[in-house]
Amino acid sequence: MENQKTDYGVLFDILINAYEKYKNETAFIYNLGGQEFTVDYNKFFEDVLILSRVFKKHKIEKGTKVLFISDNRYGWIVTDMALVSLGAISVPRGSDTTGPELEFIVKHSGCEFAVLENEYLYEQHKDLLKNLKIKDVFVIEAEKIHKLFSNVYSYNDLLANREISNEEIDEFIARRNDFTQDDIFTIIYTSGTTGTPKGVMLSNKNIMYNIKVMPPMINLEHNDIWLSILPSWHIFERAMEYISIAKGCKLVYSNIKTFANDLTHYKPTLVATVPRLWESMYTKINNTLEKQDPKKAKIFKKLVSISKTYNYYYRVKHNQLPVFEKPNPINSFFLKLKASVILFFLSPLKKFADKKLRLVQEKFGGRLRMAISGGGSLPKYLDEWIDALGIRIVNAYGMTECAPAIAGRALNCETFGTLGLPVEGCELRIANSDDEPVPNGVEGEIQVRGDQVMPGYYDNDEENKKSFTADGFFKTGDLGKLTLNGELIITGRSKEIIVLASGENIDPTRIESTITKLPFIEDAVLVGQDKKGLGALIVPDFDKLKELVAAKIGVNQLSSQNWFNDTKVINTVKNEINKLLKPKEGFKPFEKIQNIHFLDKEFKKGEELTNTMKKKRHVIEKKYKEVINKLLK
Repeated sequence: MENQKTDYGVLFDILINAYEKYKNETAFIYNLGGQEFTVDYNKFFEDVLILSRVFKKHKIEKGTKVLFISDNRYGWIVTDMALVSLGAISVPRGSDTTGPELEFIVKHSGCEFAVLENEYLYEQHKDLLKNLKIKDVFVIEAEKIHKLFSNVYSYNDLLANREISNEEIDEFIARRNDFTQDDIFTIIYTSGTTGTPKGVMLSNKNIMYNIKVMPPMINLEHNDIWLSILPSWHIFERAMEYISIAKGCKLVYSNIKTFANDLTHYKPTLVATVPRLWESMYTKINNTLEKQDPKKAKIFKKLVSISKTYNYYYRVKHNQLPVFEKPNPINSFFLKLKASVILFFLSPLKKFADKKLRLVQEKFGGRLRMAISGGGSLPKYLDEWIDALGIRIVNAYGMTECAPAIAGRALNCETFGTLGLPVEGCELRIANSDDEPVPNGVEGEIQVRGDQVMPGYYDNDEENKKSFTADGFFKTGDLGKLTLNGELIITGRSKEIIVLASGENIDPTRIESTITKLPFIEDAVLVGQDKKGLGALIVPDFDKLKELVAAKIGVNQLSSQNWFNDTKVINTVKNEINKLLKPKEGFKPFEKIQNIHFLDKEFKKGEELTNTMKKKRHVIEKKYKEVINKLLK
């Protein structure tokens, strides 16, 4: 394909356009050492130009690959855009990336330079970087550390000269003509849930497609305020930051420790999240209320239940639930009549519930008009809970390979319980094992084709052959089906399917999200590949588990100090779990849990979890292989 520009432009354009249009308006807010800093678009532009100038002197140029290890911070976006301005290819990862993984990434991608977030990270990896023969290492946050004959520089060593001539500005802006839509701007190695990282090559066309189609989906306006919490290197958060710049919005960098306070202090209108963050909020809010006042907790749950029930019947009445086959007109009439009656009687209670639940919305700052959840589909109970609180949630579906947007239940879609329609210009189909499209309502693999789809995995012909169909569709590996209106529902992950010894196929994600609704279970992983039945590795909330044990068994009846390994406790918890896995909820008899094992520590990001908090099943199964074998003899 010929290198040519489309109406998307190139990524460097968003920086130039923001500088020219929003020069004196706030771009970023961040805290460092307890002090708040505010950056306008003019300073952002200057910071990028100055750093770009330094990188250029060190021979970073178009096509140069640069390892970039950092978590979200203002220095991240400046570094990223400085590399973009040179046409260099960033190879980013989070600060928790292990040494062996970094070694693989550097060798496989051919990185020549490295940028690290701080001195601690440099000390942690300096021997590895030396052995890998990295030309120069740049450290974002450090005192002046460069020594004679050393190839290590802190930004403080390099950025003292802030003088910029008008000629430099003109030359810098003129670089926008040096790039094409097909130029690769980043290679993102997916930590993945199933093995060796793959380098996803993303082009200017891929990301600019997203920058064009995403803002209308959420009605993004110039006066919107984002709160950034996810890792900036991950394409979902990265795309959010790019569209924020493109629209001249204000973005506040936050972190897990300050997130709750930042919500109330900065009062954002938008926040990008992942399902696991909502799971954490769900557990935290419910547990805090239980500890403070069990009566208030009970009232809160009742208010949520009223709101949830009202919302459900409202959607029945207004055709806002997924439909997979043409409804019977008579049945539809009586269902809507029933819904109207229930809504009439629930209306006063709903108004009361909304009034009280607004207090919870205040904990999100009171101005949050929308939350975008990506990096995996929200479990049904969480989707309904957030909706009941009165927060508009955009349940989005995307992948790194699509930079990232595929579909989203945005402002153009009111069908609850779905992932909405495919994004504009995206061809999406559900296909069988022969890559042939299946009718709406039939499950199959989700396959996509469009300008957002990557050119391929870097230096990985084998994966590229497996990942694309003969007619150019990308095979996501996710299972799903379409409603009659074309909205998407994910039903599972083909690569995560557990196959029992009996040949039964089981999608673990739905069962796991159901299990974690129980207050005494923080996390769960289903196991049972090639076994006779299913088991579960459980990360418990020990305080809540003690309450259950006291109520169901009585502490005096337990056989040892390790009471959570007691047979009575295990059977009690197993019974509570299996009560949820009922046929009327769509679970089959072989999806019952045969045995469980309690883990004494939670899963960690970078170890058992990816950076977007997805479970690395291959890692968990390997780590707990002996436990699983004993669990399911």
